[in-house]
Amino acid sequence: MTMAAASLDTVRRLAENFAAEAGERDRAGAFPHGPIASLREAGLIGLTVPERLGGGGAGLARAAQVVGTLGAGDPAVALVLAMTLLQHGLIHRAGTPWPRALADTVGRDAVTKGALINALRVEPDLGTPARGGLPGTLARRDGDDWRVSGRKIYSTGAPGLAYGVVFVRTDEPEPRVGNLLVPMSSPGIRIEETWDHLGLRASGSHDVVFEDVRVPGDHAVDLRRPEEWRRPDPLQQAWSCTLLAALYDGVAQAAQAWFRDFLHERVPGSLGAPLASLPRFHEALGENERLLSVNARLVASLAAETDAGALPAPQEAGFVKLTVTENAIQAVQRVAEFCGNAALSRKAPLERHLRDVLCARIHWPQGDAVRVAAGRTALGV
Repeated sequence: MTMAAASLDTVRRLAENFAAEAGERDRAGAFPHGPIASLREAGLIGLTVPERLGGGGAGLARAAQVVGTLGAGDPAVALVLAMTLLQHGLIHRAGTPWPRALADTVGRDAVTKGALINALRVEPDLGTPARGGLPGTLARRDGDDWRVSGRKIYSTGAPGLAYGVVFVRTDEPEPRVGNLLVPMSSPGIRIEETWDHLGLRASGSHDVVFEDVRVPGDHAVDLRRPEEWRRPDPLQQAWSCTLLAALYDGVAQAAQAWFRDFLHERVPGSLGAPLASLPRFHEALGENERLLSVNARLVASLAAETDAGALPAPQEAGFVKLTVTENAIQAVQRVAEFCGNAALSRKAPLERHLRDVLCARIHWPQGDAVRVAAGRTALGV
């Protein structure tokens, strides 16, 4: 199947198929190997790879549409895909620090092999490097090559990754910090299955341990002085915030669809009519519609500006991510409030939507960071 053949109708059908087994994967914490294989068959792994490499050549708007649609079916699957689409949205851009030949190889592997890639950044002691500090993962020189040792946590998609973009510090007299592209089949890498969280349980976000892993010298794709990492990359921020916003909006869309069906189907004996006949439920459903309509406009606007080359400031992208995800959380919580025990039963998907949507607050940029940065900017401090 060509990239063009992976239409939105195809994506919707995939999402419906994924939704049918999402609850089972969630309970088992099982990585979605089957759905990922379906994404490969549909050509979606290479969606944002340039056309010159055989990819879909899609921009952020198309990527967000796909991620949001899949997020309504199984957000764990959508998150794994989103991380790959994000990386290809960055490494093939003009001005990328990546060697062109290496970026092209990774792109072709996505197209021909369905190779997944993700950035591995978070560590047990450091937390997210976006808040500052040097990574503990060390890259030391070994002739022309590097040897990498360390541990990364919350490594989404770990069981299925072909490549990791690993955030390291060097052992040089004046250490540099940055990314090494590490083939995940390299000797010395092991995955410890530590992921056992409240939500997105099937995302395979396990620990990855690197023990003296040899990495070719030209795979040091972006090493800089530590101070050069202090300012966020506007393009990276726009892609990341848009895709995360779309994903969690998809979860809220699924909850809203369940709510509509529930209101039509539930006929209390004391009422003798469906709950859909009561004004209080009209208002609740309508308020959710308002929030989701705002979400759609925010995501579409940020994606369109980014694709047009009119990059918003990182602060603006953070506002969109924060607003959309908080709207999504409010919408799902409202469904739970109005549906009571029926919403929290594990026989229904709503309790999973509630757990999954709360994960939005953990993804960078987190709410406090967005607000503090905006406040400091407004005060000029």
